[in-house]
Amino acid sequence: MSASRVVSWPGFFNTRDLGGLPTTSGRTTRFGACYRSADPRFVTEAGWAQARDAGVRTIVDLRNPDEIRPGAGALTALAGSGQFAADRAGPVTPAGLDRLEVPLDDIADTAFWQDVNRAGLNGTPLYYPVFLRRKAGRCAAVVKAIAHAGAGGVLFHCASGRDRAGLISLLLLALAGVEPGAIAADYAMSAEALGPLHAAMGTDDQAPIIQAVLAKHGTTTEDAVLATLDGLDVERYLLDAGVTDGELGAVRDRLGQAS
Repeated sequence: MSASRVVSWPGFFNTRDLGGLPTTSGRTTRFGACYRSADPRFVTEAGWAQARDAGVRTIVDLRNPDEIRPGAGALTALAGSGQFAADRAGPVTPAGLDRLEVPLDDIADTAFWQDVNRAGLNGTPLYYPVFLRRKAGRCAAVVKAIAHAGAGGVLFHCASGRDRAGLISLLLLALAGVEPGAIAADYAMSAEALGPLHAAMGTDDQAPIIQAVLAKHGTTTEDAVLATLDGLDVERYLLDAGVTDGELGAVRDRLGQAS
């Protein structure tokens, strides 16, 4: 896993390029096509300038409305999901970049999320299989948004850049034919990367809690991701969810497979 994938533009946290990952065909994904990230509220003017210089042209925000705007309700908290308080300044669309809001969670389905929390799955990839079964339309909406994004790189983010961004990364990378072990390793990189973000937010790092949850379920982060991928026909899954052949092709073309 190349360290060159890690992005250090000023103010970005838990951010990395999905390029340079090995595929089952023996090639690698294209650098500069897709980036995953945490909440960009701390990004400086210089950080946005570096993102533009790197080719980023579209931002896809996966968060819920109440995580984005103050006073937008509290459905995320009512569902029992962790969240960072909305930035008082609200969302920022930097010059030269398009910004899309495509909430992944379907947080209005509080019963679903309360079940996920009662089972002790949230905050880990353990919730991925049940989410994929129940919320295929939400996953499809994000993939379609990325397929239709304009030319240039796409940066998608949630709050911590771990679980929602991790799930979309999993789908995109699986679609590009990336080796399952590399997809699992990419998810695992967030554990170390999130410490500085929690420090900046003034919140406790949840890594020890997450590790305890995984241990209770008798698994690890990497094994939970691999279990999600086991038997997942990502192309069939997305087609059944409403993504078209053309849109799948557009995503594959975006990620590419560098020789």
